[in-house]
Amino acid sequence: MLVTAAFRASRLSSASLSRVSASAATAVSSTANPNPTSPTPPSPPSSSSPAVRHLSDWRSPLSHRAAVRSSAAVAERFERSFSSMATRNAYEGILTPLSKPGGGEFGKYYSLPALNDPRIDRLPYSIRILLESAIRNCDDFQVKPKDVEKIVDWENTSPKQVEIPFKPARVLLQDFTGVPAVVDLACMRDAMNRLGGDSNKINPLVPVDLVIDHSVQVDVARSENAVQANMELEFSRNKERFGFLKWGSNAFHNMLVVPPGSGIVHQVNLEYLGRVVFNRDGLLYPDSVVGTDSHTTMIDGLGVAGWGVGGIEAEAAMLGQPMSMVLPGVVGFRLSGKLKDGVTATDLVLTVTQILRKHGVVGKFVEFYGEGMSELSLADRATIANMSPEYGATMGFFPVDHVTLQYLKLTGRSDETVAMIESYLRANKMFVDYSEPQTEKVFSSYLELNLEDVEPCLSGPKRPHDRVTLKDMKADWHSCLDNKVGFKGFAVPKESQNKVADFSFHGKPAQIKHGDVVIAAITSCTNTSNPSVMLGAALVAKKACELGLEVKPWIKTSLAPGSGVVKKYLEKSDLQKYLNQLGFHIVGYGCTTCIGNSGDLDEAVAAAISENDIIASAVLSGNRNFEGRVHPLTRANYLASPPLVVAYALAGTVNIDFEKEPIGTGKDGKDVFFRDIWPSNEEIAEVVQSSVLPDMFKGTYEAITKGNPMWNQLSVPSGTLYSWDPTSTYIHEPPYFKDMTMSPPGPHGVKNAYCLLNFGDSITTDHISPAGSIHKDSPAAKYLMDRGVDRKDFNSYGSRRGNDEIMARGTFANIRIVNKLLKGEVGPKTIHIPSGEKLSVCDAAMKYKSEGHDTIILAGAEYGSGSSRDWAAKGPMLQAGFELSSTGVKAVIAKSFERIHRSNLVGMGIIPLCFKSGEDAETLGLTGHERYNIDLPSSVSEIKPGQDVTVTTDNGKSFTCTVRFDTEVELEYFNHGGILPYVIRNLIGSKQ
Repeated sequence: MLVTAAFRASRLSSASLSRVSASAATAVSSTANPNPTSPTPPSPPSSSSPAVRHLSDWRSPLSHRAAVRSSAAVAERFERSFSSMATRNAYEGILTPLSKPGGGEFGKYYSLPALNDPRIDRLPYSIRILLESAIRNCDDFQVKPKDVEKIVDWENTSPKQVEIPFKPARVLLQDFTGVPAVVDLACMRDAMNRLGGDSNKINPLVPVDLVIDHSVQVDVARSENAVQANMELEFSRNKERFGFLKWGSNAFHNMLVVPPGSGIVHQVNLEYLGRVVFNRDGLLYPDSVVGTDSHTTMIDGLGVAGWGVGGIEAEAAMLGQPMSMVLPGVVGFRLSGKLKDGVTATDLVLTVTQILRKHGVVGKFVEFYGEGMSELSLADRATIANMSPEYGATMGFFPVDHVTLQYLKLTGRSDETVAMIESYLRANKMFVDYSEPQTEKVFSSYLELNLEDVEPCLSGPKRPHDRVTLKDMKADWHSCLDNKVGFKGFAVPKESQNKVADFSFHGKPAQIKHGDVVIAAITSCTNTSNPSVMLGAALVAKKACELGLEVKPWIKTSLAPGSGVVKKYLEKSDLQKYLNQLGFHIVGYGCTTCIGNSGDLDEAVAAAISENDIIASAVLSGNRNFEGRVHPLTRANYLASPPLVVAYALAGTVNIDFEKEPIGTGKDGKDVFFRDIWPSNEEIAEVVQSSVLPDMFKGTYEAITKGNPMWNQLSVPSGTLYSWDPTSTYIHEPPYFKDMTMSPPGPHGVKNAYCLLNFGDSITTDHISPAGSIHKDSPAAKYLMDRGVDRKDFNSYGSRRGNDEIMARGTFANIRIVNKLLKGEVGPKTIHIPSGEKLSVCDAAMKYKSEGHDTIILAGAEYGSGSSRDWAAKGPMLQAGFELSSTGVKAVIAKSFERIHRSNLVGMGIIPLCFKSGEDAETLGLTGHERYNIDLPSSVSEIKPGQDVTVTTDNGKSFTCTVRFDTEVELEYFNHGGILPYVIRNLIGSKQ
């Protein structure tokens, strides 16, 4: 892994440490050298140096060590930052040495058993991680003893929705979310300068792992040179973005950067970055992480507590702020039995997703346990954990056990490191040994699944929790054609359901029908980190090729592994050639189809779909299939295991019963059925055992340290303040702090606001936040064309997340969005109420702005579900004219919110309100044509978390809502106009 500035944290001198409190020393341990006996590494090279120092020179995370750069100035800053804290940790008496098996010590740790409190033995393992963090960081300043008591008493306090602070051990960013995070940090430095503060105070105070996971727009597929070609395209499009991140890695301390082409962030986190246990300056503590993507939860499969947060929340954590969270309930999910032959980990996770969605786990932890755990590989666990956002939980946690330790060794962690991890977790009652009697844990609720009951399945056509068993797939498809338009319906008239559209493909006649597959993608870290399903897909390809089956040439097939390890074991098994033969060439190592980077379909295929209104299908091994996400022209999108992706590519349609109908015709002229190409579990296990080897992981991640020529040749400016280019369409200075003063603006109500949008249920961040390609007729496209950008160079919204002008224009631009103000019309438009004009959402928002009007949004249940996207909150805040002002979207009134999105709204100063139970806009007779007043007290001290407020309209209606500021800290953020202004004012106002 190439690192341009690897964990460049300050290391306090011994003299300095003697002057700070024990609690402060503990806090510093999150940024100090974890191995005090190691020599201090040399300073990093200049950004212009072509030979950039590699992670091997800076202490690889494979040995769980990070390098530091000594600096008297930075050390002084840390010392001052802790001078206002209390002088001792109330729990320093339980600091306990941990002995090595062969003599000596690993270090010291805060011992939970030393508390001698029987309540701890009954705590779920996931809650014990929160408890240890609170004890270790207890300084009676940011974390208080009463917070520790709340967690110890979890069994009684969790039902009461109590607030606790949490300090994660590190923060994880990927390039799409990392760019706006670095943009915001750069803006904060500018604001500090303008307000007379020290801009160098703006630095991450916990380790930040930033993976440029090279989200690949699949322009080149079905080609042996697809990886190199797509990489060259990505660098030509994103050179400015990549260069900005390379600048940031040098400008900010404590930031590690993984270069493009290395893998998907969550797979790299699982295989390489995850520490499980930190050892910093001799202090041992559990790894925990918050990341700016909701699938950060994948790391929970490794026993590391991690979940997704909004970018603004992550930035606050980076800056040393404790995360304020409601102590969660924990659903205990017992697993028993063993998966049947032919059933994959993907089938299991889609089943678990449906069960947990039905149970209701939003805002909760799910902790897995039971004898069935021994039947699940670590990769299987990671697959389940990865999809926590799809079943709605904060995380799906798998405590560390022997399977975890085996995986750590497989992926190249040293024997000494694994021994330290096991010793620490056993000593601190955080290790599960199923060979020993198990102490009964208390959970908030209980679920159970016998693995033998899991069947092969898919999910779709529009939501990840709409599971369909494989045997029922054809019948379900016909029901979807019949049903009215909705999550399970397309309302295709009976007489049109067998329509055949003829077209010419490269001079040859071709046909396409409803349900025909036009995209088949093995993609997404959810599955590409799992050797059993990846090699299973390769075995399907092998059997199909040997029987003479082919994939239709107009189906866009692709394979995007999450790391180079996958390529190595596919080649070792000699199976990649069969995937290539069917068109599943490796296109790159990053997010592709699952995030909407499908690339264009062939023009002839696209025209046939559009001109004949064909319901075309995509089948992908991803985790998201919301409308408009995968591709604008695939209205039916199914999530499936990689082997099933290959099978459906071969069949060419989802309108097939695999039990009864042949998948194709073999070279001998005979019918070939699904059962003829499906490998047994034993076949898969055998090839996994012989092909997936520890040296592959070691070699892959050692090679990453060499970077790649395109990255190494990027020349970036030096300096700690960024020189903004006003003509850039990639990196732009947002106006968050334009009018900021040292005085907080205070809370605000809403006066005479118009309704910008009126939504129903399940509006996702895919509907709200800009994602995927930039439509040629969108406001964002007009902005780019006005600045001389050709359509071919539009790139994606993800690639342009560093430009607020584009992102604000792309907010609510999803082509499948349903706004009730349009009375059935689908698309990214709304009605400007005063004039009755139908406008793009962006243009309507700007028109309201010019008229001096506030706006609100009405919504149904689960508003903001889906990926954790800070732009889903930033966009509405900025959309009314791209500047902070008294106008704009001031509130969202919904039946319920997705956890992260609600938090993000608060972080950007937008009021989240919930209708009372049993009420919504329709039951209250609200059409969205009213003007709204929300009465909030003028002093934040008069507002309480979860209090009721009155909403009135200009036509005499009045109703009560619950204001969803869930914690006192969130009220402070609202008082300051958002989380980032709060941090700046605190830094300037401190004694530093």
